[in-house]
Amino acid sequence: MLSLDGDWRFRWCAGLHDLTEGFEAPGFDASGWAVLAVPSMWQMTDLDGEAPYGKPQYTNIAYPFPVDPPRVSEANPTGEYRRTFELPDGWLESGRAVMRFEGVDSAFAVWINGIRLGDGKGSRLPTEFDATEHLVAGENTVAVRVHQWSAGSYLEDQDMWWLSGIFRPVALVHRPENGIDDVFAHAAYDHATGLGTLRVETAANARVTVPELGIDIAAGESATIPVEPWTAETPRLYDAVVATETERVSLRIGFRTVTIEDGVLKVNGKPILLRGVNRHEWDPDTGRTLTVETMRHDLELMKRHNVNAVRTSHYPPDRRFLDLCDELGVWVIDECDLETHGFDASTWRDNPAKDPVWRDALLDRMTRMVERDKNHPSVIMWSLGNECREGQNLDAMAAWAKERDASRPLHYECDLQCRYADVYSQMYVGHADLERIGRREEDRCDDPANDERRRSLPFILCEYAFAMGNGPGGLSEYQRLFERYPRLQGGFVWEWIDKGVRRRTEDGREWFAYGGDFGEQLHDGSVIADGLVFPDRTPSPGLIEYKKVVEPVKIRINAETATVSVANGYDFIDTAHLRFEWRIEDDGEQVASGVLEVPVATAGAAVVADWPEALAKAIASPSEGERWLTVSARLAADNAWGETGFELAWGQTALSAAPVPVVDGPGPAPVAAADRCMLGGAVFDGFGRLTSLGGIEMTGPRLDLWRAPTDNDRISWFGTGLAAQWRSRDLALDRLEHKTLAVEADSDGLVVTTRVAAAGADTAIGAVYRWRADAAVPARLWLTVAVAPEGKWEAPLPRLGLRLAVPKALNEVEWFGGGPGEAYADTRAAARVGRFQSTVARMQTPYMFPQENGSRIDVRWATLSGGGRTLSFIGAPSFAFTVRPWTSEDLDAARHPHELVERGELYVNVDAALHGMGTSSGGVEVEPEHRLEARTTMFTVGFEAGSDRSVCDRPGLGRAAG
Repeated sequence: MLSLDGDWRFRWCAGLHDLTEGFEAPGFDASGWAVLAVPSMWQMTDLDGEAPYGKPQYTNIAYPFPVDPPRVSEANPTGEYRRTFELPDGWLESGRAVMRFEGVDSAFAVWINGIRLGDGKGSRLPTEFDATEHLVAGENTVAVRVHQWSAGSYLEDQDMWWLSGIFRPVALVHRPENGIDDVFAHAAYDHATGLGTLRVETAANARVTVPELGIDIAAGESATIPVEPWTAETPRLYDAVVATETERVSLRIGFRTVTIEDGVLKVNGKPILLRGVNRHEWDPDTGRTLTVETMRHDLELMKRHNVNAVRTSHYPPDRRFLDLCDELGVWVIDECDLETHGFDASTWRDNPAKDPVWRDALLDRMTRMVERDKNHPSVIMWSLGNECREGQNLDAMAAWAKERDASRPLHYECDLQCRYADVYSQMYVGHADLERIGRREEDRCDDPANDERRRSLPFILCEYAFAMGNGPGGLSEYQRLFERYPRLQGGFVWEWIDKGVRRRTEDGREWFAYGGDFGEQLHDGSVIADGLVFPDRTPSPGLIEYKKVVEPVKIRINAETATVSVANGYDFIDTAHLRFEWRIEDDGEQVASGVLEVPVATAGAAVVADWPEALAKAIASPSEGERWLTVSARLAADNAWGETGFELAWGQTALSAAPVPVVDGPGPAPVAAADRCMLGGAVFDGFGRLTSLGGIEMTGPRLDLWRAPTDNDRISWFGTGLAAQWRSRDLALDRLEHKTLAVEADSDGLVVTTRVAAAGADTAIGAVYRWRADAAVPARLWLTVAVAPEGKWEAPLPRLGLRLAVPKALNEVEWFGGGPGEAYADTRAAARVGRFQSTVARMQTPYMFPQENGSRIDVRWATLSGGGRTLSFIGAPSFAFTVRPWTSEDLDAARHPHELVERGELYVNVDAALHGMGTSSGGVEVEPEHRLEARTTMFTVGFEAGSDRSVCDRPGLGRAAG
């Protein structure tokens, strides 16, 4: 094989009227042309500069050209490529030479030495041309003309950036006489006997050898022998060679059998649970051109976050990615390069899925995918494509795939009647409807003849938990249903990565672009930012949450029986590869740790371990604070994707209750002056607003009901999103005004009565602030806020809490409570109770579209420090805590993180509650238990100023104030 990757001469043409005549001729002088790397995508070139070859465009559904199939716009940018290469010695003596393109978007023509070899379509599929008759000894010239738009573009409307070019590797491949043109390795596993059976199909007179197994058979013969099976948990591969006299083909064989039995999808006789993600190929600098190192990094990151499955949405991936899936162990649904979602705008008129004119084109794509990928054990299902509705051409694709490869079930989400799909699949199903499906009680099919068949099939949620912005919420509820009902065999979160394009400001600050940032007239905005990792592959809080929710072992601690139970959620392996460790923390400070000896649990089983003597002794020791026990499951040895000691799962329980906050006796009474009031170490203005505490100036706190809307607040499949309701004239929560009704001082403290409402709104919140000084600590105040809604509230509140502004110097943060990352009512599974430190800058989550972020949940106390001063917040018993260098309004106004400008103060939110995140942008609202309804309530928070490093160092705080 001769790689043709590297620098090519390149010219970008504005359209078909601008092509270069004769550019394919060997003697053509292209020395004045630019140089472009192959593989690459030409619109990704110099985007912060001249962007000489056009710019990316993002649409989710709509075609970015007039819908007139099979024709496309005359404005059809075209790339012309040229390079020379030296033909290796001996290539012309025998055999043939094939020019192989792994991926070209969208249509292209190829010339060798001025002779046109042919044309290609099917952007994410390989295309080969026989170049034998046109090659010469020595130097040869290859020329390629690539068109951005083609008839094939109607089949490639896959919710992504529209980009063009030779974006996967290119090579010239020598094919020897009597070589091996095709190999189909059938490697089945019988779980009842532990035997594997290997049979290799090839037209050549070849022999098949697997040295490790002692197999040496002719092609077409079968060998049955004891083997270790391949699974995503045990990716056992055997090196095999298929050889003729002139060629040797190396294969990596994985023995496994995929079946559907008793309404359940099984591999090697066992049901599997898919903890999956949908994966677009993406790099913020190179688009869909990925290196092997990036692919491996993605898979290692998935494995470290307990992801075990990938749906290759919505096209076959780079072939090397599947090699890595075989090696590292990932279940794969391999999806055809097919989506026609843009026909939704014309009520699916002329949809290629049903128009006979397109039949061969659709069959061609299915054929090329199956033939390329059929030898990968990681591929356990074929998928016809995505969002093409239904039609006779899909029927033909399904029939061909089942005839060619009966060993794999077929997936297609739009086959809701399951006429030919072997699994029942939907996307973005709500929790209640999913439970009905789990019970096989879903609504009947439109076609009664298919109803019994569909109810007999396993169900896969091919897309769920739309990971756009802050969220996705409700993951725990989904996983509980997956684990409760055998029919529900998991799903694939949409999606793996935010597909942002890396940009830099003139002063060098990095940011990521989404739809509309390149001046496109037609685009779908930030919907492209819908991944579990950010564009630079930093895990988002959503991925951290997903890891916890789908962890493969569940750890439960029972303090009453002094035991730890471990439930093994793996499908095939036991827990011998894990080491269990315990640690005890008092108020977040570790006081003891050790190893927990846990009996090995077989797949699907649970075991119980007694507390060791060291743990029991540590627990029996006295503690004045809040004591927590955490047990972690960690890798006992290095493996291909993680190091010894890497944590995969954890469980936690409180061993002592949090002290109830109290005030030690009556504090000092308020002292009134002409325009202010003093209470202990605090100063209030004439409107009852706190202006300083212990010499630290501040503004507030005051009742806060607003948050910068999340993507799930802004976007809803159900019509009006919550953000629009919150901004409506009847609520106008984004422009509230605070009216002081009364300020009263008595011996117990200061009482401030207020009303919060917006101009034009007939709803309001009454809020009464009751301030008390602490007798034990002069610079400590206690505030109880009583709130009562007025008027008719038809939408939940975004938040209910307090906001205040404090000096910017207080930029170091320490807290005891949920962490280390952000968490909200329905995204809190990954928040463990502990003591954490951060800076204000690191408390922010840099979502591509700025929105509410960074709140820490269940905080007992939090301290801001800097410049030798501290300001602490004390829960009664806990609160949600956020601190930012900008306001919620600033977040709301910004469209990219680099547009946020730090103010001269820090803005702190101490919240009693926040509305859940949900996934409204993906069709699932916030569950009722996570909605923040407007109702009469009260909450209490303590404030303390000082010069100590941390509030928790103060003697007696744990006893007096929690």
